[in-house]
Amino acid sequence: MLKKITGVFILAEAAILAHTGTGSVSGFGAGFSHPVGGADHILAMIAVGLWAAQMGGRALWAVPLSFVLMMVAGAAMGIQVPFIEEGILASVLVLGGLIGFGVKMPVMFSSAIVGLFAIFHGTAHGAEMPLNAGGVEYAAGFVLATALLHIGGIAIGLAMHKLSESKASRAAGGAIAASGLALVLS
Repeated sequence: MLKKITGVFILAEAAILAHTGTGSVSGFGAGFSHPVGGADHILAMIAVGLWAAQMGGRALWAVPLSFVLMMVAGAAMGIQVPFIEEGILASVLVLGGLIGFGVKMPVMFSSAIVGLFAIFHGTAHGAEMPLNAGGVEYAAGFVLATALLHIGGIAIGLAMHKLSESKASRAAGGAIAASGLALVLS
């Protein structure tokens, strides 16, 4: 099963890194397309939801909310954050590993971890905003896309839990980490 999951993620390699600025997209559409335009962002966003579902309880809403809020803060800072792409790739590796090893920690710590990674994602979103895009519309687009990916991760995690497939959830985490490694090596 791990090979199948990893294969699906690796097949998405054509869209390895999300970069806007191609085509005539602006505003909301540009913001929405950035998180869903690259495997690195998609894997990290789904991982946040999957990890939240794996922990359950308050983590279901607090962990994804922390990510979204810190992502917006990262985009709004308007400063140059070093190692943005490395931070994004690290988020895929680390979050995949946390899921794969079934790590459960207090909500405050898990929220802080995803919040730290969210700054890298948000900074990337902000830095790649097209010049002709309105900031509020652009932010609304990437916030909605991110929230939908988190919800997808939560839904997958809850479905696996309902089916008593904690091994499948951990295998998905391992596949995410393996895909992150493939992104690093490519």
